[in-house]
Amino acid sequence: MYIGEWVQNLIHKLEVGAGRRVLRSAVLTLVVMGLAVLYDLRAYRNFSAPEAMDTAQLARNIADGKGYTTLFIRPLSLYLVQKHYQARQAGAPVRAGSDFAQIQTAHPDLANPPVYPVVLAGLMKALDLHFDVEMNSRFWSEGGRFLRYRPDFLIAVFNELLLLAVMALTFFLARKLFDPAAAWLSALLVLGCALLWRFSVSGLSTLLLMIIFLGLTWCVLKIEELAREPQPRPEWLFAWAAAAGGLAGLGALTRYAFGWTIIPVVTFLLLFGGQRRVWQAVTVLGAFAMVLTPWLVRNWTASGTLLGTAGYAIVEGATFPGTALERSAHPDLTYAFMLKPILHKFLENLRGLLENDLPKLGGSWASMFFLTGLLLGFRGMAARRLRYLLLMCLGTFIVFQALGRTELSAESPEVNSENLLVLTAPLVFIYGAVFFLTLLRQMTLPSAQLRYAVVALFLAACCLPMLFTLVAPKRPPVAFPPYYPPDIQKVAGWMKENELMMSDVPWAVAWYGHHQCVWLTRDPQDEFFAISDDYQKPVLGLYLTPETMDAKLLSDCLRGGENSWGDFLIKALAQNQIPLKFPLTHAPHGVASGLFLTDRQRW
Repeated sequence: MYIGEWVQNLIHKLEVGAGRRVLRSAVLTLVVMGLAVLYDLRAYRNFSAPEAMDTAQLARNIADGKGYTTLFIRPLSLYLVQKHYQARQAGAPVRAGSDFAQIQTAHPDLANPPVYPVVLAGLMKALDLHFDVEMNSRFWSEGGRFLRYRPDFLIAVFNELLLLAVMALTFFLARKLFDPAAAWLSALLVLGCALLWRFSVSGLSTLLLMIIFLGLTWCVLKIEELAREPQPRPEWLFAWAAAAGGLAGLGALTRYAFGWTIIPVVTFLLLFGGQRRVWQAVTVLGAFAMVLTPWLVRNWTASGTLLGTAGYAIVEGATFPGTALERSAHPDLTYAFMLKPILHKFLENLRGLLENDLPKLGGSWASMFFLTGLLLGFRGMAARRLRYLLLMCLGTFIVFQALGRTELSAESPEVNSENLLVLTAPLVFIYGAVFFLTLLRQMTLPSAQLRYAVVALFLAACCLPMLFTLVAPKRPPVAFPPYYPPDIQKVAGWMKENELMMSDVPWAVAWYGHHQCVWLTRDPQDEFFAISDDYQKPVLGLYLTPETMDAKLLSDCLRGGENSWGDFLIKALAQNQIPLKFPLTHAPHGVASGLFLTDRQRW
């Protein structure tokens, strides 16, 4: 009898009691883990985004106790640092060999905000990562053939955990605004979004920033909710306002362009913040400034600019074509911020965003339901008002994504660090799910079970890109061309620790090769020799990959003229001729991924 009652009680708990929640959570956990394993086996690739490798090598330097310094040297960064230190030393006696550009020692990073590299540095310390390519270990290689780079994969797994945190935050936010049905459907849409999974294995900071954005949204909602109370407690209002400002600052220190969200946040509070709206806005701005200011002071101290090289993104593709500015050893910045080319760049990019990116927001069919669902008259005041914050954030992201677009977006239109619109994907899924459920409740179906079938069809339609990714032919995980880590580590290993390399993929040499590498200058003559003549450190190794060698023959090579890398490659590869006075003339055999030249035989 006792055993029978125990079994009955257990069945009752599993059906209607607390055990039901435990069972449901366990099943969901197994499904999520299975999906992650399947995705990593079918669709994982090593890093292909330059920003991912750049932040990873920066994080390793932090973890090794070398401070916020970089092995990826931008000629523009050398110029800014040297100009700033020369201005500070104006009038003082200059010693011969003074390293104003800080290239002889560790060069300060001026391109990346600090939060994501610091997080990755903590991960590297916790996991005690090793950075050698593994050619004889299963899963990392196969039959002596390289497949996966262990640090890349572990960083991707970490970001997949962040994706699960995004899913959980989406669930709780949707449940707070609407009901459990909308919460579950929104969370499943996040889980089945192929674009977010691509971001998770890219190594970019997008998912961490998405968590910050959802936390900021939660803070703003709490302020709006408290402000509607008859007698709100001011200490709680200002505490949530300080938290909102702090999160906005933290987001700006994860990606500089995210800092502009302070505009819609402050505007929302001034509209819906209640009687103390002005002081709440001041509190948000104060907390935002307190978080951001120390880092801006650091940048100013190092380079005389508030945002380092990142502050010039607005003129890339406008006053300066492509990557010309960052690769310039002596850029002319006198007329860099001219209004006409910047406006032309903005309008051109804005058209592309409105035609392509906005209609497929979040990479899912749910965006169509979202755009229509914004017109619904929601019963909850918070849900109605959150729409305004979301629309203001979308407008802000569109403007600054159009202004800040560079060649990073041209190389990878969707998965890049300049994609701000994707940050709104969880909120887009929430409103899209609510509109779908509203339509579903108005449908006349013969049985309740058919409603589950309709929901399943909706989920399947929204998750089709993810389904196709999982059933498509398996892709090789090596991101070649142009990145082949074994060759990069081989050529970097031929160089001494304090010797400088130059490459068209310096971020990869810095990350995989763990060696100081300057970005390929604009030409192999004046700009190339400026590195050694003006910054007093000669380039002793040149590594060119398909990134340059696969350039368009006519536009990039022949029309570049004699003083171009295209002409240099044609002579070196087709005619086996190195230009006169070029100091690097020795090339090894066995570097299949590109061309390596150095000053002497090192192998």
